[in-house]
Amino acid sequence: MRTPDRISHPLLWVPTGYFTMAMGYIMLTSVTAIMFKNIGMDNTRAAAYSSLLIFAYTAKPLFAPFVEMYRTKKFFVLLMQVLIALGFAGAGLAMSLPNWMVVMLSLFVLMSFIGATQDIASDGVYVTSLDTRTQALYCGVQSLSWNVGPIVASGFLVYLSGRLHTDVFHHDPKVFGPDWMDAWRVIFFIVAGLVLVMAAWHARVMPEGARAENTPTNVRGAAVILLDSFVTFFQKRDVWKMIAFAFLFRFSIGMLEKIGPFFMVDSAAKGGLGLSNESLGIIYGTWGLIAVLAGSLLGGMFVAKRGLKRTLFILCCAVNIPNLTFLAMAMTLPTDSWTIAAGVIVEKFFYGFGSVGYMIYLMQQLAPGKYTTTHYAFGTGLMGLCMMVTGSLSGMLQEYLGYVSYFVAVMIATIPSFLATWFAPFHHDDGMGAGSAKPGPAANDANASHRAA
Repeated sequence: MRTPDRISHPLLWVPTGYFTMAMGYIMLTSVTAIMFKNIGMDNTRAAAYSSLLIFAYTAKPLFAPFVEMYRTKKFFVLLMQVLIALGFAGAGLAMSLPNWMVVMLSLFVLMSFIGATQDIASDGVYVTSLDTRTQALYCGVQSLSWNVGPIVASGFLVYLSGRLHTDVFHHDPKVFGPDWMDAWRVIFFIVAGLVLVMAAWHARVMPEGARAENTPTNVRGAAVILLDSFVTFFQKRDVWKMIAFAFLFRFSIGMLEKIGPFFMVDSAAKGGLGLSNESLGIIYGTWGLIAVLAGSLLGGMFVAKRGLKRTLFILCCAVNIPNLTFLAMAMTLPTDSWTIAAGVIVEKFFYGFGSVGYMIYLMQQLAPGKYTTTHYAFGTGLMGLCMMVTGSLSGMLQEYLGYVSYFVAVMIATIPSFLATWFAPFHHDDGMGAGSAKPGPAANDANASHRAA
């Protein structure tokens, strides 16, 4: 392990590294949905296109071993950040072309794989440059920094898009259409500039990242390791029950993730709340994310005190039951911003509170074994697959049902989550004596914490 020196002190590169990762991820997989909606795309396509961009992040475990084979982890971090910056700048420029949508979508798909590679390399720098004690010491900084990314991307930048559209370009904020491209072009240039600045900073302060043990030296070696990790994963006891849990725990949340913001900005004539981008950025992207962080903190304390086995079903209830707030808002269509904010805060707080249980279950029960980190990545990949599938279908289903009936369907979709949680097996200790084995090394996995919220 490399001992950090003054220039590579973790506080110089951990916060900025994970902030940059998160901002790129949220811009591609969440903020693009709002942009698509603003420029006049229907809910079906807006939800489907933005959801498909999750695929690369879901498939990270399939190409992670190959990233380990070449150069240093820092090299990949810097290269990917420069390419991401060029990609966002290219997306802004593409909006001036006749076939801009095809070019922009192609860039977004390519950027999603680049962003996933950046995640692999950044996590690798963190894990291999810091010893176990230092990893634990900066785990909270890592998690907090990652969650600042969504606040900036889906909060401040969405807010800024609305201000630019209205105050700078003097367009009607209530009309969705091509006029919104002026504002979003500026947003993409801003993101490109931020990421480029981060790359320059990381070139100066980020450590190189040591090579992990048993790193493959060629494609054949990487393929053998990947195949063995799959074989041993499916040899785990009750693996299909754990797979069901990993895929279904957030099933209803996947249906809500894209449609929630659409519901906020759609007009009352379409059954929505008619919020501006500015209001959406403040309520959904700022207060909602702060509520997630607060819920995650308290949820972690709750699990630590009582143990996961005793609390997992309670946490599932916390994730799913508060979805009723969206059904209530769809039925009443409140116009008061504080009422809307309260509904979002309640749903997001309990989502953060309950989601902690999901991540801890993957670390304690699914991941332990020969390939702890890889098997944990398989679990989060299943979560990503769920969010991609449900998000892709959610727009079409919402347009068919309307908002009220759709949110009823979201509540029905909680049933698989409850069943998968009820039958989720526990074969390892949860820290409270539940199980026969000691906690697996995944309990200390530094890759996990920044995904918890």
